[in-house]
Amino acid sequence: MRSEMSKATKKVRDKWRAKEWYAIFTPSYFGEQNVANIPTSDISNLMGRVIENTLYDVTGDFSHQSTKLRFLVVNVKGDRADTIMKGHEYSPDYLRSLVRRGSSRIDGIFKATSKDGYTTRISVVAFARGRVKMTQEHMIRELMKNIIDEKARTLAYDQLAHEMVLGKIGSDIYNAAKKIVPLRHVGVRKSKVLVIPPGVIEKLGERVESPKPEEKIVAE
Repeated sequence: MRSEMSKATKKVRDKWRAKEWYAIFTPSYFGEQNVANIPTSDISNLMGRVIENTLYDVTGDFSHQSTKLRFLVVNVKGDRADTIMKGHEYSPDYLRSLVRRGSSRIDGIFKATSKDGYTTRISVVAFARGRVKMTQEHMIRELMKNIIDEKARTLAYDQLAHEMVLGKIGSDIYNAAKKIVPLRHVGVRKSKVLVIPPGVIEKLGERVESPKPEEKIVAE
């Protein structure tokens, strides 16, 4: 019995010795920071792996702890793994904290392709200071769409990701939409890359998810 346990323990130890550690780095537009270290005995297991952090982990700004970032490993060289941002999301607690009784929430979900070929689903949320009319809601959603389309047409994905996460897009929408109704908050609450251009990553195609049939693109 002891002999069998000894062999099992040795097997586990040998398995761990066969693994090498790889440092996971954020993309250049998030500072190329080492946000994780992962052991593996097969380098192919890293390709397509998704690492989740908070924006606080990247910036060190405590006010950013409510934004989750997802980084997708697209290249491994030596013991370094490079990533792109696969998406981001407000934490559920933060999103709930923005809700106020007696005020309207306006959501827009759009699909946009950056000028370098990344297609991303972008979810924008706006919270008004009071109730809004249907016509006003329609106007704000149309404004969201126009700004997202313009950003995608003129920006590469790294610039687009930076503006989505750090609030530039939300600020631009807020400044334009506040002329329609008074607003408390506007931001890109969630994003997800749907299509990565050819050549960015090898042998990953099936791991990059396509939109599910039930997930509608709202751009009214």
